[in-house]
Amino acid sequence: MRSAAMRSAMMRSAMKSGVVILTGLLLTSFALAAVTAKLTPLGGPPTTSVQVTGTGFPDSTAVDIYFDTTDEALTVSSATGTLSVSVAVPSSAVPGTHWFTAVARGTSGTAAQASFNVQTYWSQLHYSPAHRGDNPFENVLGLSTAGSLNLDWIFTTGGEIASSPAVANGNLYFGSEDKNLYALNASTGAQVWKYTTGNTIVISSPAVANGIVYIGSSDTNLYAIKAATGALAWKYATADSVYCSPTVLNGVVYFGSYDSNVYALNATTGALLWKFTTGGGVVDSPAVANGIVYAGSGDDNLYALNASTGAQLWKYTTGGAVLDSAPAVSNGVVYFGSFDDSLYALNARTGALRWKYTTGGSVESSPAVANGVVYFGSDDNNFYALNALTGNVLWMITTRGQVFSSPAVANGVVYVGSADGNVYAFNAQTGAFLWEGTTGGVVGLSPTVVNGVVYVASYDDNLYAFDLTASGLLDQFRPPQRPEPVSLRPDLTLKPSSGQRSAIPR
Repeated sequence: MRSAAMRSAMMRSAMKSGVVILTGLLLTSFALAAVTAKLTPLGGPPTTSVQVTGTGFPDSTAVDIYFDTTDEALTVSSATGTLSVSVAVPSSAVPGTHWFTAVARGTSGTAAQASFNVQTYWSQLHYSPAHRGDNPFENVLGLSTAGSLNLDWIFTTGGEIASSPAVANGNLYFGSEDKNLYALNASTGAQVWKYTTGNTIVISSPAVANGIVYIGSSDTNLYAIKAATGALAWKYATADSVYCSPTVLNGVVYFGSYDSNVYALNATTGALLWKFTTGGGVVDSPAVANGIVYAGSGDDNLYALNASTGAQLWKYTTGGAVLDSAPAVSNGVVYFGSFDDSLYALNARTGALRWKYTTGGSVESSPAVANGVVYFGSDDNNFYALNALTGNVLWMITTRGQVFSSPAVANGVVYVGSADGNVYAFNAQTGAFLWEGTTGGVVGLSPTVVNGVVYVASYDDNLYAFDLTASGLLDQFRPPQRPEPVSLRPDLTLKPSSGQRSAIPR
């Protein structure tokens, strides 16, 4: 028999490799074999497909795969006691640590567990490269809970914050006009690191991909910073300020500069892939969808470019600069605002006008699109919800200041800031008021709504985090405790995947 010290050493080794081994061992005629379970990936949002693999199980035996205490799948081990099965994380799984447990049916009691971290990334401006501003995985904040939001923490910088935060791997990243890019612990607000750019402001919103934070600076550079340490990976110099928020997709980082160019760089090396010259400064973040880059310019045009080559596919001319409203692409339509006071909806493939809606002020707000509705603000102090297909007004809210903040949508709620210093939450379908959070300055950028928290940057030099911590509601959104395998009960209606055979005990 292995000694207790040997078993302890084996446990420590397995934990280092990301495998969780239970103390139960399977006795064979040859040796004692550890029972293991391993997950790929180790974390992700609800609905993530997880590959569960195991070793050391009885051969050709039915094995139940549980997520927390619910039996989600039934598989059959191989003739050598291994298993591999894909299991989806339930859509209701709240942020935090959950457990997959594999339990062999019958009298052996063989079982193994591995932990999975449920977390959603808001990795770039307006959530995704298409810039729809809709988080489809939020399941903590919603119509019944958004009204109970309270301030959790504040982080103060040395300058105004006109950078919308990105959240990934438990950290939050944003820029400040004090010249710095910051990384904070997304739960506590504690500073992890900061990186100082040139002697200029940082109003670009960061994008995070493959362990790198990409952000522009008015010192003319786009920076690639290592997300874990804050060390410089590379930087790329343009001929003018980079106010633009980069967009990252498929190993390419797309961004614009006030030097009138749209750039595409290799995201790993910073090497130039192509650039396209417009007739004015490029400030708003390009959207990328279906192989096309959509970018506005101060020359009054929205451009559609081939994402691989930078070749122009079409352009659409408005009556004003397309500078601050980043385009959003949804269901074959690209939506964007202009300084001619209008929001436009174009055919995303051809550039043909579908409709336009004219407000009483410039549309600097980047639209969000969700569930057939397009949401945006205007400098006329109003926040609008339009039918995305027709452009007809569904509802409108008047705030006490200009609305050049970009909205964010999550779980039936739309959030938007105002120059009146507040961030608001409304019922996304009806416009009914749910909540407001007050800052000490203009809220000019998009709120970030992820993992049960609303992060808001303000021109008062502060970043705010609002959540349910002080409301007493947070306890109902905590993951369950690690289950004991012996307490789990199989779902006898489950069947193994096609082609698997086993004498399954009932």
